[in-house]
Amino acid sequence: MRMAERFGFYNFPALKNSIWVHAVSVGESISAVPLIQELLREYPKTTIVVTTMTPTGADRIQKIFNNQVLQLYVPYDYPSMVKRFLRHLKPKILILMESELWPNILHYSAQRKIPIIVANACLSAKSFANYQKVHWFMRPILNCITMVAAQNKIDAKRFIALGLNPKKILVTGNIKFDVKVPDNIAPRVKQLRLAWGKRPIWIAASTHPGEEEKILRAAKLVRKALPNSLLILVPRHLERFDEIFNLCRKQGFNIIRYSKNQECLPSTNIVLGDVMGQLLPFYAASDVAFVGGSLVPLGGHNLLEPAVLAKPVLSGPNLDEFPEISQLLIDADAMIIVEDEIALAKNLIQLFQNKTLQEKLGCAALEVVEKHRGVTKKILGLIKLQIENIGSRRL
Repeated sequence: MRMAERFGFYNFPALKNSIWVHAVSVGESISAVPLIQELLREYPKTTIVVTTMTPTGADRIQKIFNNQVLQLYVPYDYPSMVKRFLRHLKPKILILMESELWPNILHYSAQRKIPIIVANACLSAKSFANYQKVHWFMRPILNCITMVAAQNKIDAKRFIALGLNPKKILVTGNIKFDVKVPDNIAPRVKQLRLAWGKRPIWIAASTHPGEEEKILRAAKLVRKALPNSLLILVPRHLERFDEIFNLCRKQGFNIIRYSKNQECLPSTNIVLGDVMGQLLPFYAASDVAFVGGSLVPLGGHNLLEPAVLAKPVLSGPNLDEFPEISQLLIDADAMIIVEDEIALAKNLIQLFQNKTLQEKLGCAALEVVEKHRGVTKKILGLIKLQIENIGSRRL
């Protein structure tokens, strides 16, 4: 898994004045996409280095940008490894996505006078509580940061409570609202709909252990009312694909694996979405979307991907990781919260039997997204200001 990179060793010549974006995993990588696209347009002659911690995050960046950016694994947060990375990449600015606060990366970047921006910054209640236990340690670390672009006022207050200078924080909103539908998605969606047939189709995306069992119970209830309904089941982690496939078969479902190009027959009950990077087309080809990580206490996942496609959004009650987004959708009557699998099935049946309600919820969800766009441009403005300041200091 390219272990040399973890230790700060590279097989390419040293760079100069690169722009470094760090997105720890797949969620942060998705959030970073619109910002990276703007950086490529704004600085076409500058190498954009995108580091990740996980293979899934790396895979997402590589698939979206190919050779447009230099994708690397972030070095382990030890002084010698971080210093080797900084010497070789020579970044002129570091952009951390969301809340990746590694002490040595922050310390040695600041020591080299590299501006550090935390973009789309957030601190969950759990993370905040953990950081508060070591607040004496966090204060000097946080003040290595040049600017924090916070998602909302609550996140801003938490950073300040941990010791960040209030002058270093700005509430810019959530960059996830700038999610874009790819221009080439329509042919892909048409192909999926033809393959899956004219039937009620729902997706359960980014699901976790303990959640799939509930979803399958809901699927059985939906099938009683709508025997030709089809579930697109997409577990969050690729290493669980075999486990979920076997679980579905044991429960009596006729399931096929998307990766095997198996024909979806009228008798097929479930398509297992056992591939990475296809979630948006899967959402777009479904009639109704359930977003996982929410029927179990994991805090939920990105609700805006189905919303930007004008799909009715269903979610469980556990949404600690997305308090602002979920509240905006709830307030706009653009999302349905289901407490359990029985409520999930009941609402799915109602939506399938009422196309007008489907369209109403979907349009309301899209309207929420459109209303809160523009965060990327705000963050880009902060980045440009810091880069210009570097230039002026050198004159």
